[in-house]
Amino acid sequence: MDIKKEYERWLANATADADVAAELKTLDDAKVEDAFYRDLAFGTGGLRGVIGAGTNRMNIYTVAKASQGLADYLKKNFAEPSVAIGYDSRIKSDVFAKVAAGVFAANGVKVNIWPVLMPVPTVSFATRYLHTSAGVMVTASHNPGKYNGYKVYWEDGAQLPPAEADVVASEMAKTDIFTGVKTADYDESVKNGLIRILSKETDEAYLGEVIKVAVNPDCVKQVADEFKLVYTPFHGAGYRLVPEILRRLGYKHIICEPEQMKIDGDFPTVKNPNPEYKEGFTLAIELAKQNDVDLIIGTDPDSDRTGIVLKDKSGEYVTLSGNQVGVLLTDYIITAKKLTNTMPAHPAVLKSIVTTEMARAAAEKNGVECFDTFTGFKFMAEKKNALEAAGEGKVIFSYEESYGYMLGDYVRDKDAVTASMLLTEMAAWYAAQGMTLFDALNALYEKYGW
Repeated sequence: MDIKKEYERWLANATADADVAAELKTLDDAKVEDAFYRDLAFGTGGLRGVIGAGTNRMNIYTVAKASQGLADYLKKNFAEPSVAIGYDSRIKSDVFAKVAAGVFAANGVKVNIWPVLMPVPTVSFATRYLHTSAGVMVTASHNPGKYNGYKVYWEDGAQLPPAEADVVASEMAKTDIFTGVKTADYDESVKNGLIRILSKETDEAYLGEVIKVAVNPDCVKQVADEFKLVYTPFHGAGYRLVPEILRRLGYKHIICEPEQMKIDGDFPTVKNPNPEYKEGFTLAIELAKQNDVDLIIGTDPDSDRTGIVLKDKSGEYVTLSGNQVGVLLTDYIITAKKLTNTMPAHPAVLKSIVTTEMARAAAEKNGVECFDTFTGFKFMAEKKNALEAAGEGKVIFSYEESYGYMLGDYVRDKDAVTASMLLTEMAAWYAAQGMTLFDALNALYEKYGW
């Protein structure tokens, strides 16, 4: 690519987005080099990059080009191609979602799109529930606020497999970013039916599936009058469905951190909207101290990853790693399914190859097989599908150490809404025994080894 020539072409043609047009005029030589030295790479995770002007940035042009490449691939593989589109709270997420919808509509790909921001797992769910050819989620997960991204799901609700991602990338490479993209007016496409605005019926269908994953909800009733928890969505997409599913589970005292319940893609109260880091929970911890709360739950901006903070024996608030939370859930799900006589035949747990071996101990010492996969829930989805199709195992839980947990049969990706529900059910079960999750974790070390 001739960087200077491409930059000049953008100056002449990238006029539809005022922010991009203005930024292009301010770039010095070094910034031009960084913005145009390559095309933003498309892989199994889709696109991800800094928001701004240039071929190496997230903007309406790179999003439209990716959508055209995906549309071309869908048209070759489906007689009646369709797509579900969701977006989170990040800067321009709603704009990018509508741009993508306009490209798909212009290419004859039927679009199903939410009118409000939604958690990532709802897109995985919608591809399966609505039987769409693919799904698109506009998000950069837990990256800092200057980033955005474009995640693609295949018809089974799992992230795009490597082979398909390579083909979409090839289709994109053939597409000129200004002359090769078809687009249609969003509002007109809604009127003519090429774009369908999803109603709350889809949300209810999703929540209906989530609540079915509760293993022993009766234990919540035992402690619901006293048990309190703090929740924060880190200014993101979990703000609505996570508190709602906790209410449906039976909790009465869900204290939401008010500042972080405000939707804001700049994430003003945190340096990094990542539930792995304790500093992001500062406001939630203060709220927990004020209300004498033992459990804090946080979900990242696109609500696919879940972190928790607990009060320890000394009264200090401590974070748990994804490995620790996963072991707690592995042991609890197995125990609860045995107590409620809901354990399937040939149960299995999946974990990534870099996830703690304590999960294997927790599974196998309870008669449950544990399988390793490569890192990434697309590989866990493949393993789940293969095991269950062959009748070799029924997956009851899948997780990675990076705070991702997958349950049920209705999604094929990590799901912070469902994970938050199971975590609070687990907390209730232990609370009924006079234990916190901190106590429970230490008991598991004694049970399975340090």
